[in-house]
Amino acid sequence: MQAHIASEVIDGGEARASRDAGGLAPRVVFTEPQVAAVGLTLDAAREQGLPVRAYDVPSSVTAGASFHGRNTPGTSRLVVAEDRGVIVGATFTGTDVAEWLHAATIAVVGEIAVERLWDAIPAFPTRSEIWLRLLQKHEATLAAERG
Repeated sequence: MQAHIASEVIDGGEARASRDAGGLAPRVVFTEPQVAAVGLTLDAAREQGLPVRAYDVPSSVTAGASFHGRNTPGTSRLVVAEDRGVIVGATFTGTDVAEWLHAATIAVVGEIAVERLWDAIPAFPTRSEIWLRLLQKHEATLAAERG
């Protein structure tokens, strides 16, 4: 993000960054498996005193994941601020998970309510169905707590 802003300024444009753009910048480590994240980790959110919970699912849990090999290693995580019902962080590890990062960045930066994300249905069979699995985990956990 800093490089993008710098290139805009060098090119004669204006520097544009929102309130905490540095902390919301997406980041990817292109290793095998990849590590992609945006926003806060669970520990960072807790250090800030946010009432958060993490929801984890295997990155290979979707039908589309079979195109990369069954049971490939990796975990996908959403960090949700439970008081506001919004995602404050997302981390994905696994094969080619960097492609999931833009949707997560929009959800985090836009502070989109988790309940609203149910209306953003991913195509089947794609690996983007990871969003459904994460939302289902969130919903099942809350339902179990309600009894």
